[in-house]
Amino acid sequence: MRPLRAAWLGRIAYAPAFDLQRALADRRANGEIDDTLLLLEHDAVYTLGRRATDGEVLLDARALAARGIAVERTDRGGRVTYHGPGQLVGYPIVDLGQNGDLVAYVRTLERALIATIAEFGIEAGTIEGLTGVWVSDSKIGAIGVHVSRGVTTHGFALNVTADLDAFNGIIPCGIVDRGVTSIEALTGLQPGVDEVAARAAAHLANLLESNLSWISPADLGVEASHV
Repeated sequence: MRPLRAAWLGRIAYAPAFDLQRALADRRANGEIDDTLLLLEHDAVYTLGRRATDGEVLLDARALAARGIAVERTDRGGRVTYHGPGQLVGYPIVDLGQNGDLVAYVRTLERALIATIAEFGIEAGTIEGLTGVWVSDSKIGAIGVHVSRGVTTHGFALNVTADLDAFNGIIPCGIVDRGVTSIEALTGLQPGVDEVAARAAAHLANLLESNLSWISPADLGVEASHV
């Protein structure tokens, strides 16, 4: 079993987390570090993937400022989504190899989220033709991935106690006829995002057939300015 290092970063803005991913991905591609899983919450932000258009953000600049929501373009796949407090974000920096199966990797992320929320009594699944994890017609987990030199960045977002109203300011993932939900909305439970992170890390490591170990952000092996 190959190692998988996991680090809980707490709450962090989008831009420094993006920089951190890229720094770690470079080191992973060069064989300088092991596979690494970053787990965190973001400050409120709408992120636009490679296929997103500006029109998928429905709020104007004044409304965005009033709600304290930033907008960031990024290099992940997919369209527009929301990240914010109460949502678990996971960024696996994993070496798939030059001929790695990206579709199989995305399915692995979905299975890890399905197993995680099953621990809270939620039966979730996937919908053919749509990426992510769903409870009936509502998305609870979003996935968007980028691969360069065989190494993954970006990953998944799981709604734990997130403000679901924030999704009304966008067309989530370009889908207009389905909703969003969360662990809290479905169960009334309010687990800590760090608790859910620990469960998700264990399931992902198991599915990747990796040996999970927890490290502090200071031990990630990148410049301090990235952490």
